[in-house]
Amino acid sequence: MTFHIGCPIWSFKGWVGNFYPQGTKPADFLREYTRRLTTVEGNTTFYAVPPKKTLEAWAAEMPEGFHFCPKLPRAVSHEGTLAGHIEDALSFVEVMDQLGTRLGPMFLQLPPRYSPGQFDDLKAFLDAWPARRFLAVEVRHLAWFDPPHHEALNDLLARHNMARVVIDTRPIRDLKGDAVLRGSAYESLLEARDQKPDLPVIPERTADFAFVRYIGHPQAAFNTALLAEWAEYLVSELRQGTNIYFFCHSPDNLIAPYLCRDLYQRVAAHVPLPPLPWDDADADRFEQGRLF
Repeated sequence: MTFHIGCPIWSFKGWVGNFYPQGTKPADFLREYTRRLTTVEGNTTFYAVPPKKTLEAWAAEMPEGFHFCPKLPRAVSHEGTLAGHIEDALSFVEVMDQLGTRLGPMFLQLPPRYSPGQFDDLKAFLDAWPARRFLAVEVRHLAWFDPPHHEALNDLLARHNMARVVIDTRPIRDLKGDAVLRGSAYESLLEARDQKPDLPVIPERTADFAFVRYIGHPQAAFNTALLAEWAEYLVSELRQGTNIYFFCHSPDNLIAPYLCRDLYQRVAAHVPLPPLPWDDADADRFEQGRLF
């Protein structure tokens, strides 16, 4: 049983002076991030495969127990059939293997156009995936959530011990009066809502790990009820021995780390969990402040 929690990125200047110490340089963002949270959704690999030296540097910064969860490149997931890119996917796995024990589940995000009509293509791809590396799969075509496609996908994933990604965009959909909100402080929220899929939230587990992406509201109070709901579910899963990977987003990601901490504390109140590294990092900053 493990509970890994993190954000979609680590390189964000808006966290300097709050999540990161004042004066933190971009070169130190990864180090500071891994001193606070325990996983990261590796969106950067969707756009480019990092070179060996970059991976070596990342591995050196990441402490033991931290997990990097890379998204498969769009050249694999968004350009033609998946089966036509099996070799590219296997090459990507070999590259990411350089992270060793820091490599968590990898993440295949399929485009909205990828429908159950391509089930055989998906099956061929998943059948070829190396069993030594965990994989989470996110589908965005609504037909995947209807019977019999929903059950067929779950069965396929379960046979391979692969997770079905759950993406929760409810927090950014709880808005009314778009005309008034346009041009306001909520503009980024509306843009994020338009870009994220509106999919059913069905937290069914198809593997011995769960992979959840929570797209939070930029105002903390709007997340309270949903975080409480997720905490109840996660407590139940952890008590069954499930390994959890949970990622908190927000439209500008400014409060994403704080959503992580809030949720982790809610869960830790009911099941025994180690403290977040964040707690030790805050203690270090407090002690340094007392010394100087």
